[in-house]
This record gives sequence, structure tokens and C-alpha cells, in this order.
Amino acid sequence: MLLTFLQGAADALWGTPMTVVLVGMGLYLSLRFRFYYNFRHWGFHFRNTFGKMFQKGEGHGTVSGFAAACTAMANTIGVGNIGGVATAIVSGGPGAVFWMWVSGCLGMSTKACEIILGQRFRVKYSKSMDEYMCDRSFVMKNALGWKRGALLLSVACFTLGPWTCSVQTESVVGALKEAFGIPPVYAAAFLGITCFATIFGGLRRISQVMERVVPVMALLYILGGVAILLQNWQEVPGALALIVRSAFSPTAAAGGFAGATVKDAMRYGIARGLYSNDAGTGYGIIAHASARTDHPVRQASWGWGEVFLDTIVVCSVTALSLILTHAYTDFPGLDSARLTTAAFRVSFGEPGAWFLALAITVFAWTTIIGMYYSCEKSVNYAFGDTRRNRIGTRLYMFYYMIPCVVLYHAKADALWAMTDILSAIYVMITILFIVTQQKEIFRLFDDFWFRFLPAKERGENPPVVSYGTVEDERRVKSAE
Repeated sequence: MLLTFLQGAADALWGTPMTVVLVGMGLYLSLRFRFYYNFRHWGFHFRNTFGKMFQKGEGHGTVSGFAAACTAMANTIGVGNIGGVATAIVSGGPGAVFWMWVSGCLGMSTKACEIILGQRFRVKYSKSMDEYMCDRSFVMKNALGWKRGALLLSVACFTLGPWTCSVQTESVVGALKEAFGIPPVYAAAFLGITCFATIFGGLRRISQVMERVVPVMALLYILGGVAILLQNWQEVPGALALIVRSAFSPTAAAGGFAGATVKDAMRYGIARGLYSNDAGTGYGIIAHASARTDHPVRQASWGWGEVFLDTIVVCSVTALSLILTHAYTDFPGLDSARLTTAAFRVSFGEPGAWFLALAITVFAWTTIIGMYYSCEKSVNYAFGDTRRNRIGTRLYMFYYMIPCVVLYHAKADALWAMTDILSAIYVMITILFIVTQQKEIFRLFDDFWFRFLPAKERGENPPVVSYGTVEDERRVKSAE
């Protein structure tokens, strides 16, 4: 009964209207940005993202731009790339992968807008945390002036947000049971204890851990997927053709696969693509607000970097692994991360299953930690820069870990339905922000690309463009 209700609500929210809005918004923003974050200036974006991984960055902020991006990628590169892609293909067929790519390419511009908003409307807590921060509530208050709505939103985010992490735990316990036969209760307990130990150290410890773990694990997983592609290299062109063909025509039933319509492919491809890269959900606002940068739009290059690595690279590796090994048709009883584990077992035997189980565990671990940071910002907003904020944050850590430990046995379908519902709500709020603040977004975009950056290239030293708090801005304007 509950599962039917959740799936019905998720289907309604992720029906044709949401698909049209997301794709339409991504296309509109891409056109307004002149495709700067899609198909142009790849060299610049690469130099300012992966090319500056070990630099602290110029300007104001709490952590380096790369550290902030790793915290963001802890949310994006994770179980969504493994279990989410598997679920999309099982429900929407191979054509769902194509719509993941579409949502990713257009989502680069949406993610860039989120990053600009986070940098523009961020605040600095000096009394309780010594940290730059922003989230949806800060934008709602500082950009729109909706104080009551912002408070309500913050409470909803930190109350409901942790329950979406149960998706991560379900994937971990399923993969570890599939590969090693580890009882789920032990796996869930280990995950909870180690995650809590990390988040207890705050942003700086979280960022330090993410900087080290996320790039290494992503690289190892990509190499494992590439090995499957090399094993089946002759079938790769056919798999790519199947993905494109299935995106525009129904996919017939095969083996244990029940078949899928074009609508299914679009619905699950876009929804899972969104969950994977977070473009449009507002998480980019949160993760990148703390970044040290000389201009908000420079940090927005990670809108390209994150989505490219997440959706175009990692999700494609998972999808091709499932299609080339025929796992999605040969293992009808499996779904989510367990299906991808089966695909790696087909290619590499038991060592492949062991590797993927460990990869899923690490990815889920980093995602739970990254998600905590997002939820914590809502707690920070609710309590303000006060002593209560410090106490409330510590207590919240215990509440946050409850779903991760308790819901490990829940069904994947129900967990993904709950996640889809919450993601849809976040999308609607984020689109509201982008639409109402687009004048400011494009003002900053033009300022960076046509004033600030050319001045830098001429050898000049233009002042850093940074924002502290809205109150600081008002005081400056009053003085002027």
C-alpha cells in the first residue's frame, strides 16, 4: 500500500511536465550562457577544475575550490552512478542512458547557476563556526526576502534529508551481502559508526577526507569499467547504437527484462541522471558556497567538471558494463547495486564482485558524509550564528545517522521512490531561484567573461569579486 502510494507520487512528480521543465530549463540556460558550460571553453574549464586540484585558490572562502568540488562530488559520484543507473536501465531500458546524457549535458548550465547563486548569496558565520556557507534557505531569505518560508524550508530539509541516505545504505548492505555474505546489520552498523566519526570533525575534516577518497575511488571504478569495455570491445558500437535506438522507440522484452516504452526511458533516465549529478536540485548552492575563489563565476566551471565526470564518464561506464554483460536481461531478480555487482562478477569472477562491493561501500560512505554537510547547512540557518547553532549541530549528527542504520532492510523501490519525491521538490525550489535571480546570474556571468577575465589575461590585477553577508552589503551601500 505504502509502496504503491510512493511510486504513484514519484511517477506523478516525474511525469511529462517535470521532464519538459528540466530539459527546457537546461536548454534555455545553455542558450543564455552561449553554451559556455556545455560545448565551449572546455580547455578553460579543465584548467580551472581538474587542472587546479592541488591549488588553494585566490580570494575569500573556507576551503579550496577543489575541496568544495570534492564535497559536491561525494554527493554526485556514488551509488547513483552504480545502483541508480542499474535501476534506470531495469525500469526504462537501455534508452534511459541516452536521456541521462541529455540531462547531463544540459544540466551543466543548471549546475553553473546553482554555484553562482551559492557564491553570491553566501554568508559567513564567525561566532559559531568560522565558515562561509549557503543553502536553499539562505537564498530564499537573502535573494527573495522570504524569512518565514526560508525557516520552514530549512526545517523540512534537515528533517527529511537524512532519510534519502537510506538509498545508500540499502545499496551497501546488498552489495556486501552479494559479494561477501556479510550480514546486513553488521554492514549498516559499520557504515554508521565510520560516517559519524568523520562528520564529527566538521567541514574541514569532511573536505580533507573527500579530497583524498573521492578522486582515487572514482578512478579505480572507471578503470574497472573500462576493463569490461576492453573485454567486449567488438560489442561496444552495438551497445551504443542500442542506447540511441531505444531512446526513441520502445524496447522489446528480452530474457528477464520486461521491456520499456520511450516515456519510461525518458522518465527514469532524467530522474536517475538528476539524482546522479544533482543538477537542478540545489546541492551545488550548498557545496560550492565555501569555496575560495576570486570570482563566483570561476567556481562555476565545476558545473561542467562535476557533471562531465559524473554523468558522461562514470554513469556511462556503469551502463555499458550492464549492457555488454547482458546483466539487465540475465538477472531478473536483481536490481540497484546488486545488479551492477553481478555484471562485474560476470566479467571478472568473484574478485569483480568483491571489487564492486568495496567500491559501492566507499561511494555510499562518501555520499552519506557529503549529504550530511548539505543537511547541516539547514540546521545552521535555523539556529543562526549563535551558541545554539554549535549545540544543535552536534545533536543533529545523531539524528542524521538514524535512517542510515535503521532502514538498511527497506526495499529499493520504496527508497528510490522517496528519493525521487524529495528530489522533485528540491528541483521546483531551485528552478524558482534561478528564474527569479537570472538577472543577477547573467550579470555576474557577463562581468567575469567580458571584464574580469580579460583584465586578468592582460596582466592587470582586478579586485576580487566576493560576497560575505547580505548585511555587509547593505552597510556598504548605506555608507556609499
